Amino acid sequence: MIIEAHEELIQRIESGQTRIRALSVITVVVAFLLAASYFSQIVLPFVGGQRFQTVDLQDPSLIVFEAALLVLSAAWLYVGVVNYLFASRLGKQVKEIREAERELEKKIIGP
Repeated sequence: MIIEAHEELIQRIESGQTRIRALSVITVVVAFLLAASYFSQIVLPFVGGQRFQTVDLQDPSLIVFEAALLVLSAAWLYVGVVNYLFASRLGKQVKEIREAERELEKKIIGP
C-alpha cells in the first residue's frame, strides 16, 4: 500500500512537472516579447529621431510608464525562467528516484 501511494505521488509530480515546464516556456516567450516591445518603444524615438506621433514620445510620464511596464515584464520573465529551472531540476530528481526504485526492486526481488 505504501509503495502504491509512493508511486501515485511520483506520477503526480511528473505530470505537474510537465505542466509547469510548458507554462514556464509560454511565460518566458510572452515576457520576452513584451520586454522587447517595451524596450523598443522607449529607444525608438531617441534612435529614429521621430519625436511626435499622436503623443510626445519623449514625454517623461510616458517614459516612466513604459519603463514600469518594462520592469514588470522583466519580473515576469524572471519568474518564468525560475519556474522552468525548478521544473527541470524536479524532472531530474524524479528520474533519480525512479532509478533508485529500480535498484531497490532488483535488490528485493533479485536478478
